[in-house]
Amino acid sequence: MTTTPKHDERIATMTFASVYPHYVTKVEKKGRTKAELHQVIRWLTGFDDVRLQELIIENVTFKTFFEQATINPNAHLIKGVICGYRIEDIETPLTKEVRYLDKLVDELAKGRKMEKILRSTS
Repeated sequence: MTTTPKHDERIATMTFASVYPHYVTKVEKKGRTKAELHQVIRWLTGFDDVRLQELIIENVTFKTFFEQATINPNAHLIKGVICGYRIEDIETPLTKEVRYLDKLVDELAKGRKMEKILRSTS
């Protein structure tokens, strides 16, 4: 199932700050920590805690968020279905990156080991 232009546009214009509290709630409800969430976000995007907080305060869109990110070279190893879409089949780069983040948060909430979430190759 591929995404539609309308779906891609909706994701691009959504703000990271509007979704971030839901990520925090999701992982904390399952016994994980905000620090672990930040570790996952840092792995994918390269953003440290200070930069992440700045982006939240600036209320940036996902488009801007990912334009400023340095995507981890192992992000392509993130596979599976999230929000009804198979990540490998998503053609729009931004939508794929957002779904990478969603998948990592989901894995964290499900109790997956951090080395598996961060696609450690060693």
